[in-house]
Amino acid sequence: MAETSTGFKREIKLFDAVMLVAGSMIGSGIFIVSADIGRSVGSTGYLLLVWALTGLMTLAGALSYGELTSLMPKAGGQYVYLRESYGKLVAFLYGWTLFLVIQSGTIAAVAVAFARFTGVLVPWFSEDNVLLDLGFLQFTSVQLLAIASIVLLTLINQQGVKNGTIIQNIFGSTKIIALFALLGFGLLLGTSPEIIDLNFSNMWDAQSVVLDKQTNEVVRAPLAGWALMVGIGTAMIGSLFSSDAWNNIGFSGDEIVNPKRTIVLSMAIGTGVVTLLYILINVVYLTILPLNGDPAGADAFSRGIQFASNDRIGTAVAEVIGGAPATIAIAILIMISTFGCNNGVILSAPRVYYAMAKDGLFFPSMARLNKNAVPGAALAIQCVWASMLCLSGRYSDLLDYVIFAVLLFYILTIAGIFILRRTMPDAPRPYKAIGYPVLPALYILMASFICIILLIYKPNYSWPGLILVGVGIPVYYFFGKRFRKIEE
Repeated sequence: MAETSTGFKREIKLFDAVMLVAGSMIGSGIFIVSADIGRSVGSTGYLLLVWALTGLMTLAGALSYGELTSLMPKAGGQYVYLRESYGKLVAFLYGWTLFLVIQSGTIAAVAVAFARFTGVLVPWFSEDNVLLDLGFLQFTSVQLLAIASIVLLTLINQQGVKNGTIIQNIFGSTKIIALFALLGFGLLLGTSPEIIDLNFSNMWDAQSVVLDKQTNEVVRAPLAGWALMVGIGTAMIGSLFSSDAWNNIGFSGDEIVNPKRTIVLSMAIGTGVVTLLYILINVVYLTILPLNGDPAGADAFSRGIQFASNDRIGTAVAEVIGGAPATIAIAILIMISTFGCNNGVILSAPRVYYAMAKDGLFFPSMARLNKNAVPGAALAIQCVWASMLCLSGRYSDLLDYVIFAVLLFYILTIAGIFILRRTMPDAPRPYKAIGYPVLPALYILMASFICIILLIYKPNYSWPGLILVGVGIPVYYFFGKRFRKIEE
C-alpha cells in the first residue's frame, strides 16, 4: 500500500471498517445494562422502547455524521469536525475529555470486564485474589490481567494498522456470529410460553423499581406522564453507552481505502447490525426470564431480569437454558466480545491525539508516526493512562460522570453540519446527511432532551462531566503556549 501524504497507510477496507464499527460497539453492556433499564421503567414494552429509541438515535447520529466524514476524511475524526465548526478550543475540550476519561476509561472498564469473565474459566483471576496490598491500593489478579490485555493489544497495534484490523476482523466477526447463535439457541431451547405471557400481558404498565438495600424490600411505584419520560431518559444512559463508539471509525480517516464512501457505509452497516442484534437479544431475554423478580431469589430464574446477580443477565439466561456449561459458553462469548471491543477502541483513539499534537495542542511526540506508520507514542501514552485507571478502580465512576459530556459533544458535532453548510457551501460532499435537516435535528433534540433530564434529575452524572470538560480550558492555554503547530 502506498503511504498517504501524512505518512499513514490506507489499509482499512470496507469489511475492516464494518468490524471496527460493530466490534467497538459490542462490549459487555448488552449482557448487563437491561437489568438497570428494567428497574428504571419497570415494563417489557418500555424496556424494548428504550433500546429502540437508542437504536434510532444511534442510526440518526451515524447517518448525519456521515456527511462530516465524507467532507473531511482525516485522521482525528470528530476532533477535526469540531475544530472546523467551532475552532480549536472546543475541539481540544473534546480531545481532552476523550483522553482523560471517555476513551481511556472505556478501555479500563472493558479490560476489567474481560478479566472478570476470564475468572469464570480460571478462578485464579478474582478480585478477592489480592497480589499486593499497599493499604491505599490493592492490586488484584483481575487488575493484572486487565492491564496485561491492554498492553498486549497496544503492542499489536504498534505493529501497524493491518495487525489491528486482523484482530478486529477475527474477534468482531466471531462475536457477531456467536450473538446470532445465542439468539437461535435462546429461541429454540429457552423460550417459555408462560414467561412470554407473564412479561407481555401488561407490557406497558410502567413502574419505577427501587431496592431498599437495608431491608431488601422492593418498592414499586407507577410511572406516567413526565415521570415516565424522565424514567425513559435516565434508562437510556446505559443503552447509549452500550451503543457508543460507532463514530470511532472516523478517527482513522487517513488510513481508510476510499474513505469518503467507506466510512459512511461502514457506520450505516455496523450501527444497523448492532441495533438489530441488541433489540433481538432483549426479546430473547424476555422470553426466558421474568422481568420482575425477587432480589433474594435462590436462582437466576427467581431473581429475574431486574435483580439478576450483579446485573449479569447474559449469564442468568445461560444458567436457565443450560446450566453451568451454557454459563461457561456465555463467559467465553463475553471474553471475545470485550477483547475485540477493546482492540477497536485502542486502535482508534490515538489518531485523535495525533491530530491534536499536530495542531500544537498535545505533546509533540504524539504527532509522530513510528516505522509502522501508526502513532506509536500516542498508543503508548494511552496504554499507560488506561492502565493507571485500572489500578485506581475509579474508571466506572468516571464513565458515569461523562455521559453528559459525551452527548454534549455529539450534539455540537451534528450541529456542525448546519454550520459547515453555511461556512463551506461549495466544499465537495460526496455524501449528504439523509433526511437533512430533519434527521440531524431529530438527533439533536433527542440528545438535548436526555441532557436536560440529566442536569435536573441526575446531577451526579452531569455536573462532574461538565467540570471535567471545564478543567480542559486552562489546560488548552497551557499546551497552546508551549507547543507549536507541526506542519505536514
